Amino acid sequence: MPLVPYDPFHHLETVRRDFNRFFTTDFPSLFRADEMMPRIDMHETEREYIVSCDLPGLERKEDVQIDVHNNVLTISGTIQRNEAIKEEHVHRRERFFGRFQRSIPLPANASAEQIHATYKNGVLDIHIPKIASDQRKKVDIQFH
Repeated sequence: MPLVPYDPFHHLETVRRDFNRFFTTDFPSLFRADEMMPRIDMHETEREYIVSCDLPGLERKEDVQIDVHNNVLTISGTIQRNEAIKEEHVHRRERFFGRFQRSIPLPANASAEQIHATYKNGVLDIHIPKIASDQRKKVDIQFH
């Protein structure tokens, strides 16, 4: 019989994990707020940052807005619902519709100028140029 040290908090970790799973994946439609926060990925290349945002169901360009204020990128808009389906005929509703918003801080060297975005196959890709390193200013120190 192997000796295993007793961990009194092992069960609490299991409860915490189950609690998080319940509120994030199992029943998201029961706890839906007025706005959804879409999932994003952000990575960088030598010249730019790229933010990819999952937004399936967008039908028109006017349904999404991208703003940058105080170096914070905000993606917001509305995903329209098919009104032809009557509520009493719905058996299950898991796909999101309605208002969404997501804000993320940008790195200090991100340039709000010349940001461009594309939407394809339910993914919004936002390209944010980096400020060129030669735009940095070196400060001369005067010794007396």
